[in-house]
Amino acid sequence: MFSLQMLQGNEQESSFLQNTAVIGKQYEWQLLSGIQWLRIDNDHVIESHYCQPGAKGITINTNLGQVFIDFDTLQTNNPALRVQRLSFLPQGLTEDMGWYYKDDSLWREYGAQNSGMVTSSISSKDIEHHFSQNAQGALQFTVGSAGYSLDFSTMTQRNLTTGLCRNVRRRPKFTANSAGLRSPFVVPLSSSSQLPGQTFKWEFMGDEGQWFEYQAYACSLDSAAIERQYQLNQQGQLNFRINRFSYTLDFASMSQINNEIGTTRAVRRTPDSGLQISISSSPRWQFQDMDGLWKDYSKAYGLCSVSSSDIELQYQQNPTGTMMFTTSQLFTYELNFSSWTQRNLSTNTTRSVRRLAQ
Repeated sequence: MFSLQMLQGNEQESSFLQNTAVIGKQYEWQLLSGIQWLRIDNDHVIESHYCQPGAKGITINTNLGQVFIDFDTLQTNNPALRVQRLSFLPQGLTEDMGWYYKDDSLWREYGAQNSGMVTSSISSKDIEHHFSQNAQGALQFTVGSAGYSLDFSTMTQRNLTTGLCRNVRRRPKFTANSAGLRSPFVVPLSSSSQLPGQTFKWEFMGDEGQWFEYQAYACSLDSAAIERQYQLNQQGQLNFRINRFSYTLDFASMSQINNEIGTTRAVRRTPDSGLQISISSSPRWQFQDMDGLWKDYSKAYGLCSVSSSDIELQYQQNPTGTMMFTTSQLFTYELNFSSWTQRNLSTNTTRSVRRLAQ
């Protein structure tokens, strides 16, 4: 539950500046109910999702009821409520903003290599500079030999030759101080107070604003291995690999850093049977694997081209239809909503599928 606290007059700014001085927090999320702005407690949860370019929004449970916040429009699903994100930084400093475009399956940052290993001629920093000068203007750039136009007013990118348009998003980059000097997702439990036999789950936040557990089949370590290192030094660091990329997990800031491209993601540690942060999310979609276990559709580690949210969107549009997707093994599948099955188009292997309401 996210509780709301009333702010009056200059209290809105003074309370925030106090928080900034104490814990290094540089933002605040608020809801306007009537004529009163209400501060949202535990808004680090909202912020961590907002920093992920693939997150469309978040549904939070408050004492005003359930509220959906659309990150693209910064509006709520309740006409009586408005939302705002305040950013307070020391004079002369600006937020580190990331600019992203949606390719065929993933959100990618400008300046990074695309799926064809081609790098754009501009970076997030370049785009932010132009955006700060004219937030309703446009910017032209190239990727290889292709020319593009980025329209700030519509937040779209257009290929000047083919006319193909893609959606664009602007989000703050997650840093160690995005949620304070110490991450709110770590459970403050020392080894001396750990209950016998208690286990913990370690997760990182993916592009779609979803949490994914570290698992040995896709990563060079799993939750158990991370927990052992954490118990040895709760302020230390841990190096690991996912596919061809090298990462550093920093326990002090509870963040994961890609050592090659610098991308930073939030990390959390929670008891397996502990209380999770209360966030309503869309239904989970799962398939029954060959070992008989139900497993989530997930874009984590590049395993699959779709996530539960992608499937849910297609399902809502046509509950009796089908959709296609691919996996990292380069197989193509057909997901049939009528028969609740997934079929490998190469081997014809069929597996059961289910939809779990959260």
